[in-house]
Amino acid sequence: MDVPIATQVLETPQLTPTHDQIVVLYVTVVYAVVIFGIWNIPVARTLINPLKLFTIGWHEFCHIVAAVLTGGTISSVTIDPNLGGATIVEGGRPPIILAAGYVGSSVFGGVFILAGFDSLVAKILSFVLGLGLVTPLVLVRDKLTILLTLFYEGLLVGFWFIGHAQALRWYCLFVGVMNTFYVIWDLTDDKFFRKANDSDCTQFNLMFPRISAHVWACFWILFQTGVCISFLFIGIVSFKLSTGDMNTQAAVFLPT
Repeated sequence: MDVPIATQVLETPQLTPTHDQIVVLYVTVVYAVVIFGIWNIPVARTLINPLKLFTIGWHEFCHIVAAVLTGGTISSVTIDPNLGGATIVEGGRPPIILAAGYVGSSVFGGVFILAGFDSLVAKILSFVLGLGLVTPLVLVRDKLTILLTLFYEGLLVGFWFIGHAQALRWYCLFVGVMNTFYVIWDLTDDKFFRKANDSDCTQFNLMFPRISAHVWACFWILFQTGVCISFLFIGIVSFKLSTGDMNTQAAVFLPT
């Protein structure tokens, strides 16, 4: 007996990724490996300074928000691609403030990962990225970093006109992976480059001496990996459009 088309659609497993979604999954893994390499190669790590500042800046912003919400006072904020980030707080709830950094980075990165599945989402988030790239320059005076920021802003604008903004998906996905796994980059800066500002895992160890920094590192890496996988599942279930349908949908919002 023939099954009606509508019934067939309903019976299609929502967790079964389309061909395009499978590509997103593979690219996510590749990005994680590539970012780990670039973040730790001396010359290459300088070339991604604007994206590092964006990632570090959001991480510190999450600390600031948590501090304000728990009654703390911000004494100083450091956002530096070489020294790392640091937010000095008086009062508030230290455990909540400290945890907010990695939690905020994970969720924020997860939202950008969703942009890898849909060009309309990528278009919308590109405005957040555009603003986020220039905001840290308030604290940065390095000429090379300023020039690189202009370059990344130029890429962002240019990608609007490539494949009906399809290129934006991969840009946003890259940024998403960088933010989601910030704990790894934070730890490598701490271990290999001995940055002036300790990683949050080291700070957790100072706050709770009975639990080593390595245990905290494993916990947060597992947490951020879980968040990444969760958002990938959300993307698979929520965005099933073909490339053609995606272009049609995205054309409604500032067509290019």
